Amino acid sequence: MTTLTKRAILFISCLLLAGVVNAQGSTPSGKIEEGFEYRVLPTAQPVEIKGKVEVIEFFWYGCPHCYDFEPDLSAWVKSQPKDVAFRRVPVAFRDDFLPHSQLYYALLAMGKADALNDKVFYAIHKENKRLLTENDIADWVASQGVDRNAFLTTYRSFAVISKARAANQLVMQYHIDGVPTIVMQGRYLTSPSIAGSKAKAIEVMTFLEDKIRKDRYK
Repeated sequence: MTTLTKRAILFISCLLLAGVVNAQGSTPSGKIEEGFEYRVLPTAQPVEIKGKVEVIEFFWYGCPHCYDFEPDLSAWVKSQPKDVAFRRVPVAFRDDFLPHSQLYYALLAMGKADALNDKVFYAIHKENKRLLTENDIADWVASQGVDRNAFLTTYRSFAVISKARAANQLVMQYHIDGVPTIVMQGRYLTSPSIAGSKAKAIEVMTFLEDKIRKDRYK
């Protein structure tokens, strides 16, 4: 299979998973309304830290939309005050994508996620590395200056494998049908496809952040 074909399949599968555009569309520019630019989950999920604005990004390293959204999201996160608690949850809609989830949690456990997150995206989407086998993943991580054996021990650990599989359980709890998707305070859900664009999604996130504060972090 050619590299072009592989990338086409990867791109198409992400499009299918993402549901690309919300059938309802979005409201005119400047307006942010429930049911258009964001949705409210039928059942609110518990937050990890009380008294903070919880922001979760559901993502998949192989998704071109996640790669495209990453710079905007990272810039937004870096600009937030201390009461915003951000975390990522990797999604594997198919079992053969689970290695990407394990990769993320292994890097997180080793304190390397922040340093290598962008590089993983770049390797997959610009260097045509699929990183879906243990050997390919370990070789790539080693090329980034991380001890290969230490990484493999972490990657294969019960804790990392359990977190990768548990992350998939959250997909149903949070009603995630595509990536990237942002969930705030366990109840508000938005994304570039729901809001209409990356810029609008960021605007919606800021709107919801203010709303959560006004509602006393509820």
